[in-house]
Amino acid sequence: MAAVDTVPKEASAVALPGLGRALMSAGKLTQKSAEDIYKKSQISRTSFIAELTGSGAVSAADLAHTVSAVFGAPLLDLDAIDPLRLPKELLDNKICQAYRVVVLSKRNNRLIVATADPTDQEAAEKIKFTTQMGVDWIIAEYDKLSRLVEVTSKSTSESMETLVSGGGDFEFDDVSIEDAPEEADTGVTEVEDAPIVKFLHKMLLDAFNMRASDLHFEPYEHQYRVRFRIDGELREIASPPIAIKDKLASRIKVISRLDISEKRVPQDGRMKLKVGPDRVIDFRVSTLPTLFGEKIVIRILDPSSAKLGIDALGYEPVEKERLLQAIGRPYGMILVTGPTGSGKTVSLYTCLNLLNKPGVNIATAEDPSEINLPGVNQVNVNEKAGLTFAVALKSFLRQDPDIIMVGEIRDLETADISIKAAQTGHLVLSTLHTNDAPTTLTRMRNMGIAPFNIASSVILITAQRLARRLCPACKAPADIPHETLVEAGYKEDDIDGSWVTYRPVGCSACNNGYKGRLGIYQVMPVSEDIQRIILRDGSALEIAEQARAEGVRSLRDSGLHKAKLGLTSLEEVLAVTNE
Repeated sequence: MAAVDTVPKEASAVALPGLGRALMSAGKLTQKSAEDIYKKSQISRTSFIAELTGSGAVSAADLAHTVSAVFGAPLLDLDAIDPLRLPKELLDNKICQAYRVVVLSKRNNRLIVATADPTDQEAAEKIKFTTQMGVDWIIAEYDKLSRLVEVTSKSTSESMETLVSGGGDFEFDDVSIEDAPEEADTGVTEVEDAPIVKFLHKMLLDAFNMRASDLHFEPYEHQYRVRFRIDGELREIASPPIAIKDKLASRIKVISRLDISEKRVPQDGRMKLKVGPDRVIDFRVSTLPTLFGEKIVIRILDPSSAKLGIDALGYEPVEKERLLQAIGRPYGMILVTGPTGSGKTVSLYTCLNLLNKPGVNIATAEDPSEINLPGVNQVNVNEKAGLTFAVALKSFLRQDPDIIMVGEIRDLETADISIKAAQTGHLVLSTLHTNDAPTTLTRMRNMGIAPFNIASSVILITAQRLARRLCPACKAPADIPHETLVEAGYKEDDIDGSWVTYRPVGCSACNNGYKGRLGIYQVMPVSEDIQRIILRDGSALEIAEQARAEGVRSLRDSGLHKAKLGLTSLEEVLAVTNE
């Protein structure tokens, strides 16, 4: 498809840009509003499309869909694009920034270019002249396109050269670090090093745009590396000069309100990154002294993840119904178990979001609070100051609560108070680190909790894992032998040839064949029969057998079901369930 050279015939007599005339013909703008927006763009010396989307006259998403329909051009969601996989050196970064375009690929002697305005003849001619290649437009949302342009405008190698030379200029007009200390501490001036500040900004912005969950800044004897955890897998993103490790660590500490002079013990802090005019992302910062400097891990805490709804978490209908019934109970304890990074916090906050009503008093104690939820009274545990989980819980019970959430049950005192709260008319939600739901009950018994208290308080346990989701664009059928399927856990009746398993392939829109993650759950209500096993101090195996008899899937069975549906691969299920 060649560059767009015409617009619909219905055009205003005023010399409006082609995009304005196209929107008028589609009924999205009146002539007066189009002229007003055009005049404002001329006065402010911005593009018509920037003024259009900035004024709110047409949303970026609506604009993209309208333009795609009017000109018959393909529409692409840029959230599916990995910036690191985009072709390099095909078009000058200054042109990309000036015209807000991104080269997606090259086909023969033509460039496939993402734009929000296919009527921009100046951009088309500039690209043709510079590259001596034709242009095929792909329509994208203007706000997402602008973010991608900023991410790709400076490659990692360029930023490395900037750090070494101490020069260069990074533009982050729509990004700012908030909550930096108002008064500089001793030594802050040495970290106000422009290349360091800009490099950190870039890493945080890249991580956000690439949907990473964590950033790892790791010093070694002869090298320094930055890795992002994307879809549960760590990927090396940059290898800056090792000479920057102390300045970078100090900069992160300053904006996280940590003690920059203390390098001998771990520290925890928080900071915020403003992305656009109305989006702020929280980061949790953890430092750890290692042999060759401080390793720093920054976790991205996106509050919107708790508001996606229970359907977005990937529960099967039966599992979802069990969970909803449990959180609808007036009292009792609900436990979410799994290893670090398995999505326990998001699951808990999704439940709290469902329970968060004007007539309900909710209090949470966490170490630290990861997601800010308006309407919920959140408390950060501070053991140095004497504010432990147990102390916070005791205080909660004097605050007339309806629902209590405890970040983690770590000791007998916290468990004892939580159970008493669940027995006296409160709904208590918490987490434990165990392998599956049945072993959670025996773990509590080993902590010293009496069987009667466990049986009379715990109403449901959810064990969970996160598995990488297969990329729907490139996944391919996998030829897996019958014996391997049986060994993995499928029953003979399941292997009837009516379904196929899939394997990862890999394309420009995914990460080695995977894109995103999905939950694998074991949702076990504590029935009367399971209560009897607990009361006679039965083993985890007995509880597991009874749960299976009551229709509760094990984590492995739940994962195999997801593989059967084609959502993930069998190898991924075997890796995360590990039975």
